[in-house]
Amino acid sequence: MSLPSGMAVTPVLLESWHRFMHPDPSQPCATLKLLSYNIQVGIQTRRYPDYVVKAWQHLLPSARREHNLQQIAELIRHYDIIALQEIDGGSFRTRYVNQIHYLAKAAHKDYWHQQLNRNLGRFGQHSNAVIGNIKLININDHALPGRQGRGAIAFEVGTRNPLLIVVAHLALGRRHQDEQLKYIGGLISRYRSAVVMGDMNTDSLRILNDSPLKSAGLKAAHARATYPSWRPTKCYDQILVSAHIKIIKMGVLDFALSDHLPVAIEIELPQ
Repeated sequence: MSLPSGMAVTPVLLESWHRFMHPDPSQPCATLKLLSYNIQVGIQTRRYPDYVVKAWQHLLPSARREHNLQQIAELIRHYDIIALQEIDGGSFRTRYVNQIHYLAKAAHKDYWHQQLNRNLGRFGQHSNAVIGNIKLININDHALPGRQGRGAIAFEVGTRNPLLIVVAHLALGRRHQDEQLKYIGGLISRYRSAVVMGDMNTDSLRILNDSPLKSAGLKAAHARATYPSWRPTKCYDQILVSAHIKIIKMGVLDFALSDHLPVAIEIELPQ
């Protein structure tokens, strides 16, 4: 299987892509492939000046956007559950196309869910989203504390001893982040097995050692920087899992479309 078109080919990417596409035959247990990606509404950003040069794309339609979404769809179709941040639910800038539905259809996924966090009418439908080919059970949207516009999606996978997955996009400031992490801690406290994934706007070391989640029994899947995508220095995009969950594969993919890099993981499903 070839790499998606437009994906930057590097030794790191080739290694991580090979690991995901060629499962280890010594692992007979059921596994789950997860991916988290802040797609920046489908705007390609490869350098700091692009924030200014391409700022108009946050307001107006762009012919390039659909091409970018097609490349994202090619990437995500290889995963069971995909968490997306900074995605638009259908507004003037996307020609009123709901990007969540568009990607689910293009990636041949059966299920999709949108959490609308900032409703700007025809000017923007800022959302979090989950797309997958596994049925999401007891799915709930949560408005996170702090400034309006930050949210989390929580849902279960499996019926006996279910795995709770929380998809979140946290605030920029530390105080609001801690309020939001405390809220998420309350969601996962009732479950033995949990995954917290998304754009955390802070690194895993702080979350695990100096935040309200430090006693939640989680571990980080990776510590590689994901932002900015063209020269990463910040490890903002995270997948945190319960300490007892076995991580089979993980990677940060050099897929430089958004200003963030996607993170991916394969875990062994808890019994």
